[in-house]
This record gives sequence, C-alpha cells and structure tokens, in this order.
Amino acid sequence: MLGRFPKSTLANQRSERRVPILTWEHFLHQTAVLSYSSSQQISPCLVPHMSTASAPLRSSTLLRPKYLAFGFIGLMMAYVLVHNERFLIDASHPEWTHIKSFKWYLLPHGIMAACALLLGPMQFSDRLRQRFSKFHRVVGRFYVVGVFIGAPLGFYIQYYEERMGSTRSFSFAAFTDAAIWMLTTAVALYFILKGKVQLHRQWMTRSFAVAIVFLEVRVVLGVTGWESLGESVSETVVWMCVAFSLLFADFVLQWQDLSRSRPVPARVPAVQTAGD
Repeated sequence: MLGRFPKSTLANQRSERRVPILTWEHFLHQTAVLSYSSSQQISPCLVPHMSTASAPLRSSTLLRPKYLAFGFIGLMMAYVLVHNERFLIDASHPEWTHIKSFKWYLLPHGIMAACALLLGPMQFSDRLRQRFSKFHRVVGRFYVVGVFIGAPLGFYIQYYEERMGSTRSFSFAAFTDAAIWMLTTAVALYFILKGKVQLHRQWMTRSFAVAIVFLEVRVVLGVTGWESLGESVSETVVWMCVAFSLLFADFVLQWQDLSRSRPVPARVPAVQTAGD
C-alpha cells in the first residue's frame, strides 16, 4: 500500500503530523482568543491570528518596592536598637537612672509598641494573607492591642517627664502622635469588621506609617547629630515626622493604584466574519 505514494508525499504527511512547538507568544494568543470568543459568544476559529507584543519581564521579587521599603525599615530598627536602646543589655548604662521612676510604665509601652512594629510588616504580605488567613487575623489582633496599649502609655510617659524638665509642647506632640496612631488603627479595624477589605488595607498602611515615627525620629536625630542640640530641635523633628507620615502613606497608596491601572499589552483586533 505504501508503494502507491511517492516518497515526497509521505515526507510531507509526516511533517504535517509533527506536534507544533508551543511558544509563549502562542500561549498568550490562544488565551486571549479563547477569552474574547467566550465573552462575545463566537467561534474561536473566526478570530484572526493576533500578533502579541512580548510582555516585559517582571523585575526581581527582591527588588519590589514593598520589600525595599520594609528592608529599609529593618535597617532603621537595627540602628535604633544599637544607638538608642543599647541600655537594655547594659545594666550600668546611665539611662536606667533616668527611667527609674517610670520604668513600670515604660515596660508595657515598650513591649506592646515593639510587637506592633515587628508584626506590622507581616500584615502586608499577600502570600501570608491568602495562605494563612487565620494567622493573619490573629497577628492583626495583636497589632491592634499593641497600638491601644503602647500609644497612650507613650503619651503618659512623655507627660510624666514634664516633672523632670520636659516641655508641655513636647507632651502635645506625643499626644498628637498617639492619637493619630490609634485613630488610623481604629478606622482600619472598623472597615475590616464591615467587610471592606480595600479600605481596611489603606488605613492599615496609614497606621503603620504613623507607627514608624518612633524609628524615624531617632534615626534622623542620630544620623544628623541634632540630638545634641536640645529638646526644641527634637520636638521639631517629631512634628515633621508625624506630618510626613500620612503624606508618605498616601504616596504609597497612590503608587499602588497607578501600578494596578497599567494597561494590558495584549490586544484582540476586530472580529472578521467568514465573508471577509
């Protein structure tokens, strides 16, 4: 039977039976065609071949802006621990004499505020929230408790230090910082209880931006050397960091909205009928 067919014809038939190699461009084309044809209720064969521009390669996961921001926050934490909180591991440090009269207020304030600072970044992990939603909620509760215990105690400690010569205006700055931190956290909690996840995430971003004011003030004063210029300069830096914290949070939120609204590179042309 095979002798009836020329060798060239058999070769052509074998070549036609070969499985075509599926490239990434073909995959994008077939996906777009199927989605378009299903939405328009037409046959995929009526959609002409589409040339898709290759999508730009995503940047490395480690270079995502979110991870870079949290990496910088980690560096600030390390700096503050070494530069400002070294007395925690040094019993002979003179700072213990200064805090002796209010150390039992400082202890819960430090523990709760530290929990909020350390647990806060975990709440912005999409992977953790999707895979371990229950753990995400538990961590969120710890964060809220840390805020509502650490913030008022921080204000009271600053008010207490007025007996040691601190100014009343510095207490107002501490009160403003604590009030904004608790307010943004309360709004975020309200929205998640109402099931408004997107608004909850926005207000959690603002809450954590206010939380890191503690770090920003100490880093700015320490790196610039302004901590030796007196309490009035320190108070000014506190006000500046509180004001810029909400501005920074909204900048991050606007950047995320712009990233989500980028157009999709693949396009489906107009449908051609069989008569065309």
